[in-house]
Amino acid sequence: MSYTKLKFQDLLEKSEAELQQLLREKKMELFENRIKLKTMQLRDTSIISKLRKDIARIKTAMRQKRGN
Repeated sequence: MSYTKLKFQDLLEKSEAELQQLLREKKMELFENRIKLKTMQLRDTSIISKLRKDIARIKTAMRQKRGN
């Protein structure tokens, strides 16, 4: 599984619905990776912190869109 970092500028160009969908996907991916971590199946543990940062970026973009 390869990880690609989300760019904030790209997030700002997405619609509110797209951001909601992306947020759901990232939260599910984080959940699955946490389960893998607990069962000792996760090789790259840094993915968890990367996903958490992506979720924060998405939430920030959503708040910024609502504020404008």
